[in-house]
Amino acid sequence: MPSSVSHDASASALGYMYQVRWALLELLRGAVEERPDGAISLEMHDDVAWEQGHRPVDLLQTKYHLKSVRTLGDKDDDLWRTIRSWMDTHRPGDPDGPWLTLVTTQVARPGSAVAELRGPTRRPDVALTLLERAALESTARESKETRERFLALPPADRGVFVQRMRVLDGAPLTDELDQAVRRRLFSLPPGDGPKNAFMRQLWAWWYEQAAAMLQKQITSVSVDQVRSWVEHLRDSFTAATLPTLVSRDDWRAAQSEGADFGERRFVHQLRWIDASRLQLEKAVMDYYRAYTQAVLWVDDDLVAIDDLARYQDDLVDEWERHFDRMKRSLPSDATEQDRQRAGEELLWRLLDSATVKIRDRYDEVFFHRGQHHCLADEGRVGWHPQFLERVRALTGSAVHAY
Repeated sequence: MPSSVSHDASASALGYMYQVRWALLELLRGAVEERPDGAISLEMHDDVAWEQGHRPVDLLQTKYHLKSVRTLGDKDDDLWRTIRSWMDTHRPGDPDGPWLTLVTTQVARPGSAVAELRGPTRRPDVALTLLERAALESTARESKETRERFLALPPADRGVFVQRMRVLDGAPLTDELDQAVRRRLFSLPPGDGPKNAFMRQLWAWWYEQAAAMLQKQITSVSVDQVRSWVEHLRDSFTAATLPTLVSRDDWRAAQSEGADFGERRFVHQLRWIDASRLQLEKAVMDYYRAYTQAVLWVDDDLVAIDDLARYQDDLVDEWERHFDRMKRSLPSDATEQDRQRAGEELLWRLLDSATVKIRDRYDEVFFHRGQHHCLADEGRVGWHPQFLERVRALTGSAVHAY
């Protein structure tokens, strides 16, 4: 019994995942084919639905099955569950009602009504006869009530109902949807690493939209919205800029998993200039995001290690000029409070002035600030006038800042 329940829950989860992922593919398909002015909703009118002016024009039922040689026939439960859902959702005999589309990873059985409802050569009149025969001949208990409801419809209503049905069989499996979506995008950044990074960003955005739809925070996502987001995302993969891959939410997730940077050298450096608790918290977040983002950029071939090293060298060069000026401006009888104040002024002068950039048009402040904290963690830069001596004492090893 436990294994059966676990299997059912797993199948249900895969079905929901497929529904969400298919919706993005459907939105991209509609953008260039049938519905450039349309929008997609989830669990509003059906599993997935196309809307025009907030009115449903196509209700899509998604049916996901793992790879199997099994085909879909006219007596199968998947088909009659779908028909039941459509009868419950909208008046079957409405000639102005929405299209009713079954999306299945199975393949329609030859000679079936399901096969007659596929593609541009649909023959709904033939499909109606075959469905009526299947409804009469089937002995399946699961579909008995639905088949009786279908046969109880007036003949004209049954005809209109089946006229509105369509079948898209042999749909891509879950692990094939990413490639199917890629084929729908008219251009992707060159190189496998940038392409993969682009797709991760696109899927992350889509999952956020799907979650908002399922929580009824938004009703739908339009073709224009997905087109605009793809264009925005593509612009962040040019030679002059870079995509932001690590968010504040990623930092909060890392915290919930126990990430702790309280004893890192860059944190000690901030304590030496009497940074406030809030400043420490923000610095740790910036450090995490900047460090993680740099790693991801390098892993995805968006930034070369040499480019990152040159950027950090430029930051150090800028720091050297300001640090020397700070030390020369301190009086010989400076107190510890004077040194702390001077160090804090140096810190914010550099963190607030992004004169050095890793790309001409990439100006995310957290990355600029976080990279300074990365360098402070290595002891290459510091804020307190005596930071070198203190870092050496802290680590027990020689540190060469400049």
